[in-house]
Amino acid sequence: MTESTLPPVSTGDGAEPVAAALAALARDLQREKAPVGVMQQVLDAAVAMVDGAGGGSISLVRGRRRIWSAAVTDDVARRVDAAQEDAGQGPCLDAMTAEPVVRTDDLGADPRWPALAAPARQLGVRSVLCFHLFVHGNTLGGLNLLSREPAAFDAESEAVGSMIAAHAAVALADAQQFDDLRTALGNRDLIGQAKGILMERFKVDADQAFAVLTRISQDRNVKLHHLAERLARTGSFEG
Repeated sequence: MTESTLPPVSTGDGAEPVAAALAALARDLQREKAPVGVMQQVLDAAVAMVDGAGGGSISLVRGRRRIWSAAVTDDVARRVDAAQEDAGQGPCLDAMTAEPVVRTDDLGADPRWPALAAPARQLGVRSVLCFHLFVHGNTLGGLNLLSREPAAFDAESEAVGSMIAAHAAVALADAQQFDDLRTALGNRDLIGQAKGILMERFKVDADQAFAVLTRISQDRNVKLHHLAERLARTGSFEG
């Protein structure tokens, strides 16, 4: 997890810079049409604006079980999402289903989620701050901010993050965007499965497996996600 190099934005005496930054974010989100792009812009803004944030993710949850990392800053954030999916518990899930904002000063020692203690220590994640973003059908969304430092977030962090989450909810209010987003994430999952098959079968790394998929897609003039679905379903590029 890489700490943000952008300056944090403060409330209190810094109310005007916060308002200006939020106004700029709102304009940027209006210009961005692709839902995945909206997610990434919101996440990048949150990491830059919320004091203490060193990384994070925007996660989607179906049925409190399946978690997709719709936007991430790094692999650590992705692995934190995966750890919560494996454990079936965590601050991200609670923020989506129980409380609008969930904060912990030390994920590895928090008694609310004992199954996350070991993964948190392994990943070096201490503080976590999560916000409820939206509910659309059976899909829930949350913004998750991470830090390697204990007690990195405070009430001011919550205030700024809540304002960003409110802007994100407005930007993602269009139902069609959620449909597009689910399609995009589903395609990404299929491509990931296909890469895993090729990696296991030919003992290649992820980049090499993706290069194989891309080349075959171009050679056969078949969309990449259709090719990946075929391989994941049948184990072959044929049929």
